Amino acid sequence: MQIQQNISLKPYNTFGIEVKAKQFISVTSIEDLKAIYVSNEFPKKFILGGGSNMLLTNDIDALVLHMNLKGKQIVSKTENDVLVECQAGENWHQFVLWCLDHDFGGLENLSLIPGNVGSSPIQNIGAYGVELKDSFHSCKALDLETLELKTFNNDDCEFAYRNSIFKQQAKGKYIIVSVTFRLSTKHHKLHTDYGAINSALKTMQITNPTIQDISKAVISIREDKLPNPKDIGNSGSFFKNPIISKQDFLELQKNFPEVPHYVVSDTQIKVPAGWLIEHAGFKGKTFGNHGVHKKQALVLVNYGGASGKDILRLSELIQKTVLRIFNIRINAEVNIF
Repeated sequence: MQIQQNISLKPYNTFGIEVKAKQFISVTSIEDLKAIYVSNEFPKKFILGGGSNMLLTNDIDALVLHMNLKGKQIVSKTENDVLVECQAGENWHQFVLWCLDHDFGGLENLSLIPGNVGSSPIQNIGAYGVELKDSFHSCKALDLETLELKTFNNDDCEFAYRNSIFKQQAKGKYIIVSVTFRLSTKHHKLHTDYGAINSALKTMQITNPTIQDISKAVISIREDKLPNPKDIGNSGSFFKNPIISKQDFLELQKNFPEVPHYVVSDTQIKVPAGWLIEHAGFKGKTFGNHGVHKKQALVLVNYGGASGKDILRLSELIQKTVLRIFNIRINAEVNIF
């Protein structure tokens, strides 16, 4: 194991924020991970995956563990489905493409989401009518107290909208080392009704789409709406879509009859945060070297040289403005450190 000192984390976070880690190590095996926790040399540790769902506002005065576990394997296969285990350090989108190359269905709507596989259950990532929990079978995580591997099944994870047990009572107690998915091998269930997927398929002149076609449609939509972090620093959607009571929504609709919405239950309505931010006047607005993306108001961007505190202040301004205009509190989807 090679411990590096005073390392820039700019290449390791998709916002491209320049902060430094006091110490840094790339973790390539579970044995190395356990050895670090057995040692008393580094009392403070910071887990870093793909760096796509975080905003770094300060230098990290700790040993940063960059989870770089690699590999994927077919655990079992039947006539109708397959279990695939993927290590935490694999890139999420590349894993989705690997599944599609094998004609394994279930993750196609989640194409081009930035980040690594190990972080996906924490956030219960989702897009275009599909969430990770829909295909999640289990994950293996290192218990930081006992240093033994524990398996969490779907129910154990207590998945909710952009939430899981790993963001709640299990936060800081486990490190996910691999994730296993149950995917279809035939009779794939297609999800094309959410968002602009059908429109994209029509543009592609596809009437009977395959899972590969849906992935291509999702990729085209995301590439059109969302900036590539390699070109413009960002973490994708910065805010969650708020879920409000039906009564509060009816009050909102009186003043804003055109507000789009999605029915969650008999008593709850989801309102797109992007619409709220756009109609609060922030879409495309720049604040020197950072701002709100011109095509997607959910995305805060670093045009180069912005600090994490700059982005944080902008997010807080947006939250206060949306609350003042719409009486709706929007919460950050990204983790802020």
